[in-house]
Amino acid sequence: MDPSSSTELDRPRIVALIRSHLADELELDPAAITEETRFREDLDADSLDLYTLVQELEDTYGVQMSDEEAAKILTVGQAVDFVLATVGPGARTSTTATQGPEE
Repeated sequence: MDPSSSTELDRPRIVALIRSHLADELELDPAAITEETRFREDLDADSLDLYTLVQELEDTYGVQMSDEEAAKILTVGQAVDFVLATVGPGARTSTTATQGPEE
């Protein structure tokens, strides 16, 4: 069995990971977190909270996010979009983890 299969990229899995992480980190009800949820305005997340979320995404999906890129991500949906755009749908973290999109 491929150990990376549990981290295959699809939108619902990434949303669930982010929702779970934020709910645990900020002691919130996961059901209150949607793709439209804004990190700072809706969740009152501080820079440390956002840093740990970035670390979670980097560790889980192998994406690399600069401080400038992270600063542009304001909602859960934007974070999911970043992961999908960087690694690509259906990709696996064990084989894909280097550069962002060249657009």
